[in-house]
Amino acid sequence: MDLKLAVFDFDSTLMDGETIDFFAEELGIKEEVSRITEEAMAGRLDFFESLIQRVSLLKGLEFAKVEKISRSLPYMKGAKETISALHEKGMRVVCFSGGFRVATSYAKDILGYDADFSNVLHHKEGRLSGLVGGDMMFNFSKGDMLVRLQALMNIDESQTLVCGDGANDLSMFAHAKTRVAFCAKDVLKKEANIVIEEKDLTKVLEYL
Repeated sequence: MDLKLAVFDFDSTLMDGETIDFFAEELGIKEEVSRITEEAMAGRLDFFESLIQRVSLLKGLEFAKVEKISRSLPYMKGAKETISALHEKGMRVVCFSGGFRVATSYAKDILGYDADFSNVLHHKEGRLSGLVGGDMMFNFSKGDMLVRLQALMNIDESQTLVCGDGANDLSMFAHAKTRVAFCAKDVLKKEANIVIEEKDLTKVLEYL
């Protein structure tokens, strides 16, 4: 298997949980936000609409708290070791997240992936405005970005591994031959050719 590129989702894949839920907890609205997240990840809600809805609920949260929370997220067991092992095989490792750059860019230096594509929480005067923009706003975003990266690297689907857990990972599954559903929703498992049910990312290496 001549793999050149591995793309990992962030929330509930490289990181054990949903970043936005940690932010919502600070405002006492975790239950409300995680319910919307759950619906979106299961494919029952449009991702863009769910993202806009959830971020609007965070309006007023101090950005300093957002940064602090983003620096103390629990990473998935085996994440760093897996990325390191993929690098040893000569692969590029990238993170695509429907979550937020404040978390993925910080994790990049800790976990060691090569690049991250995610969304930016708009803030002014030290607080979240409830608005968001970025690379990964739509259901199709991950697939769209993957196709562009493949063109840039001059590689094809057979040289690409993708790994995620929710419905917004489906679009990148469409452009990769090695498709890992990691502790995933049923909607994604159906499209995977590797299904891992244990919270340990090193299990991915057993298939390579």
